[in-house]
Amino acid sequence: MEIRSPEFQAMSERVLKANELTAQLNGLPFGDEKGRADLLEQILGQPLPADVTIYPPFFTDHGLKLELGERVFVNQNCTFLDYAGIRIGPRTMIGPNVTFITAGHPVDPAERKLFLTGAPIDVAENVWIGAGATILPGVSIGRDAVIAAGAIVAEDVPAASLVTGPKATVRREW
Repeated sequence: MEIRSPEFQAMSERVLKANELTAQLNGLPFGDEKGRADLLEQILGQPLPADVTIYPPFFTDHGLKLELGERVFVNQNCTFLDYAGIRIGPRTMIGPNVTFITAGHPVDPAERKLFLTGAPIDVAENVWIGAGATILPGVSIGRDAVIAAGAIVAEDVPAASLVTGPKATVRREW
C-alpha cells in the first residue's frame, strides 16, 4: 500500500479513531461491561458474538478487520494489528500479552518508508494461544492447535499440533 495513496490516508484516519476508542475502553472501570461492549462494538464495527470475553487493556490499530467467533476469550494486554485482516475461530483462547501482526514493511531499506506490506491471519476453531506469543502476517493456525507461551509463529501451524519457541534466524544479508 503506497503511503501517499488515498487508501493509506483512510487507514491513517481509522488508526487514529481506533486508538481513541481503545483508550476510552482501557480507561473504563473493569466492571463496566455495558460500556465495554458498546466501545468494542464501535471498535469492531459490529456487536460482539455470543459469549466473547475481552479483558482490557486491549489494543487494535484498525478494528474493522478483526473477526471474532463465538466463545472467544482474549486475556489482558493483547494487540491486534488487523489492517490486513484477522479471523479468530470459535472457542479460541488467547493468553495475556499475545500480539497478532498483519502489516509490515519491505526489507529493502530504500523501500521501507514507501509502502506497507501485509497478509491476513486465520486462526481456526478451538485453538489455544499461550501468553506472550506473536503471530506474524500470513499465518494460518489449524483447528485444535496449541501455540506455546512466547512462541513466534512465522509459518502455518497444522491442526491438532503444538508449536513452541522463537524462530529468529539470519535469512539474508545486505
